[in-house]
Amino acid sequence: VQLVESGGGLVQPGGSLRLPCAANKFTRGAIAWFRQAPGKEREGVVCLNPSERTTHYADFVGGRFTFSRDVAKNTVFLQMNSLKPEDTAAYSCASDFALYCADSRFSASDFRSWGQGTQVTVSS
Repeated sequence: VQLVESGGGLVQPGGSLRLPCAANKFTRGAIAWFRQAPGKEREGVVCLNPSERTTHYADFVGGRFTFSRDVAKNTVFLQMNSLKPEDTAAYSCASDFALYCADSRFSASDFRSWGQGTQVTVSS
């Protein structure tokens, strides 16, 4: 699976961004967004189980982000609202044909397909 993210950029605090992740194909396995800020470990943002249409968000999301999918276009989206400076990071999407996310404690090491990432900077 080949993944390509886009949509990153500079946004003011309180603003919004929508990050698309286009794939050559998606499987029935989990699809997730991760982020990594400078000097910090990569952390999971949200994971989708396509087979059950269940999603698991990290606690820090606090209802601000929404993960959606356009099956016909093989694209998933991360809609981010009410952005904060601490949301500044490189955001990457990932997928794995054999993975199921049981809860929000999904791990980057479990995913085998990754995009190159897109930078999101929240600053005034």
